[in-house]
Amino acid sequence: MALRDTIRPLLGAALGLGLAGALLLPRLAAFAEEAPRRLPEAATQAREAPGAQVAVFAGGCFWGVQGVFQHVRGVTGAVSGYAGGTAADADYHTVSGGRTDHAEAVAVTYDPAVIRYDELLRIFFSVALDPTQIDRQGPDTGRQYRSALFPQDAEQARIARAYIAQLEATKAYARPIATRIEPGAAFYPAEGYHQDFMAQHPGHPYIAVNDAPKLEALKQLFPERTAPQPVLVNRLPA
Repeated sequence: MALRDTIRPLLGAALGLGLAGALLLPRLAAFAEEAPRRLPEAATQAREAPGAQVAVFAGGCFWGVQGVFQHVRGVTGAVSGYAGGTAADADYHTVSGGRTDHAEAVAVTYDPAVIRYDELLRIFFSVALDPTQIDRQGPDTGRQYRSALFPQDAEQARIARAYIAQLEATKAYARPIATRIEPGAAFYPAEGYHQDFMAQHPGHPYIAVNDAPKLEALKQLFPERTAPQPVLVNRLPA
C-alpha cells in the first residue's frame, strides 16, 4: 500500500485541528528538500519531427506530475500510468506494493511547435519533483516512486542526458541528481480513478499538501508556459 494512502487519515485530522493542524501539516509535507526554482534553459535543444510527440516522466505520485503537465501550454494530453515492468502486473495494487519494475509515470503528448522536449524537461525538473531523492518522492517511498525519464527515441535520450549533465555541471542542486534515464520501457495507463485526480479532487488532503504547491510553482515560475485550463483525460462533471 502506498504511503499516500496510509497518510490520508493523518492529513485529514491535521486539517481539522486548527492551529495545531497548521503546525502539523508542514511536518507532514516537509519530505522534499529541494525547493522549486526556475532552472536555466537547456543548452542542447531537441530536434523533433513536426506533429504530436509523446514523452514519459516519473516523479513520484503521478497525481501531481499529471496535474502539472496538464497545465502546460503545448501539452495536448497527460495520462497517469506505469512505466516499466510488464502489462500483466501494471495495476495500482501490485505496483504500489513495490513488487514490480514499474514506476508511477505520466505519458505527455505535446506539440513540439509550441513546446520542445527539452523545455518539458526544464519544467519537470523545476517544479514537478525533487530530483535528488532516491527511490522516493515526498511522503511516498519505494522504487515505484523513483524519478525517471523514459525516452521514446534516441533524440529524447540524447537531450535527457545532456540536460541532466548541464544541471550537474552548474550545481543546480546541493545533492547529485538521482533521476534515471530508462529507454525502451513500456507505458501502461493507470486505472480511471487515478486520471485527472488533481482536477477532480483539488481539496483532497494529499493534493493540498503535496501537489497543489507544484502547480502554484508552475504558475509563478513559468507564467508564459502555464495554460489557464487543464487538458483533461475525462471531462469534469457539469
